[in-house]
Amino acid sequence: MILVKKVLNSSVVLVEKEGQEMIALGKGIGYGKKRGDFISDSVVDQIFLPIEEQKSSQFAELVDEIPMKFFEITKEIVSIAEEELAVSLNTSIYLTLSDHLHFAVERSEKGLNTSNRLYWEIKNYYPKELHIGEIALNKMKRSYQIELPIEEASNIAFHLINAQSDNHEDKDGLKKAKLVGTIVNMVRYSLRQEIDTNSVHYTRFITHVRFFVDRFFSDGLLQEKEDELYRQMWSLYPGAMEIATKVKNYIDQSYYTQIPENELVYLGVHLNRLMNHSAIEND
Repeated sequence: MILVKKVLNSSVVLVEKEGQEMIALGKGIGYGKKRGDFISDSVVDQIFLPIEEQKSSQFAELVDEIPMKFFEITKEIVSIAEEELAVSLNTSIYLTLSDHLHFAVERSEKGLNTSNRLYWEIKNYYPKELHIGEIALNKMKRSYQIELPIEEASNIAFHLINAQSDNHEDKDGLKKAKLVGTIVNMVRYSLRQEIDTNSVHYTRFITHVRFFVDRFFSDGLLQEKEDELYRQMWSLYPGAMEIATKVKNYIDQSYYTQIPENELVYLGVHLNRLMNHSAIEND
């Protein structure tokens, strides 16, 4: 049994469980209840702790402002995500995503749709989360007659990524995604030619960049020096090495570190492959 601290509405109740104040969600769980009453765990759909920086009372007021249907939508999204991603998401997502969806609908109704500047990074670095976001949009349209622009899929994915951070080994996912995006944008700008983002060569390049970024943030960069190979790369593929060096200089200056020559060589190899095939496709 759970002690009722405050009834916010018929479906949202501030409760105390195991000495902690929490938010309990469930259709009708607050109906006819008052402070000091008890409700059964069996009637609660979801229970979660307030976000750390907010007091329970402030948190409860925020929850009370969000229509229940958005919590129901979020619950369905979380269920799909936990099954597809095989993870347990932080329960804070029930508030953060519900609040986001509520606000997104209000903006959409006013014609104030906004884009996600991390869309490209999320698409390439977190395709599973983005796919779940797309599923969520379709489900909202079918079941709740709520239609949001496709860009909202990346915003939903963003919340799914954040909700994994406390339960997943990779706590720097978005930081990695931003660096991957920066590197690829530098390459695209430097090439000054169209790149087929659906090609196998682009996929290989992206895969290499991802692994490089993973190594970078885990202090696992390739340290061995191959001076002869380094010289050969500059002799044979100066264009690729110039771009690779731009990337190296950016990272060196932005992260106060030094990228080893070996990493520069391997980046140059993949860049050269991408450049060759992009040139052929543009001929």
